[in-house]
Amino acid sequence: MILFDCDGVLVGGEHLSTALMSEDARSHGWNISDEEGNKLFGGGELAKIGEMIAEKTGDKLPDNWDMIMQDRIVEMMRKKAKEVPGATKMLRDVVNEIRLPIRVGSNSSEAEMEAKFSSTGLDKILKEERIHSGRDLNMPKPRPDIYLYGAKQEGIDPAHCLVLEDSDAGIEAARRAGMACVLLRDLDKPAPSWPGLLRIAHLDEFVPLLKTIIAAQKEHHKKG
Repeated sequence: MILFDCDGVLVGGEHLSTALMSEDARSHGWNISDEEGNKLFGGGELAKIGEMIAEKTGDKLPDNWDMIMQDRIVEMMRKKAKEVPGATKMLRDVVNEIRLPIRVGSNSSEAEMEAKFSSTGLDKILKEERIHSGRDLNMPKPRPDIYLYGAKQEGIDPAHCLVLEDSDAGIEAARRAGMACVLLRDLDKPAPSWPGLLRIAHLDEFVPLLKTIIAAQKEHHKKG
């Protein structure tokens, strides 16, 4: 089975979400740029980001700051979410050509992912019962729980799962879950030194890589 992260892997625009958080942080007195906010807040839990802003500024944020921010993000994503280039074709090829089951495991809420997938059309491929939210299930990465949950729902051993991720927290979640992982990231950017971690720079490379892995596994079984 293939497990996908959402932001940065299937849907772009995480920088839009972190820009909203940066804007809010500035309103509380933290002189942080959108670029700095993207590095600090990207892939993080909203509750912890709120705590970070409160600690940095000394301001008391609303107790439901994370829910307020979540609603703002959902509203924005319904209008501005964009597919990561190649996501639709890649997903269709995995399902129809390679015939592997797929699921999504993300720190985003289900409401946020619904907004992103419906506005990009990815909801035609990604069915609701195969989309799992680390936020809603209280299983945020880098904990492995959201990926282990997806494997359990599919009835597949974690050792037979592969994760496509773009964040360090997601890579760590896959590692802890005992799953293989492919990192989608520009090759000139740093990455964790996890033995066996595979890298691609564009989604167009993912299906050919899968085919290579599957062919190597078949050859290994023949010799074994």
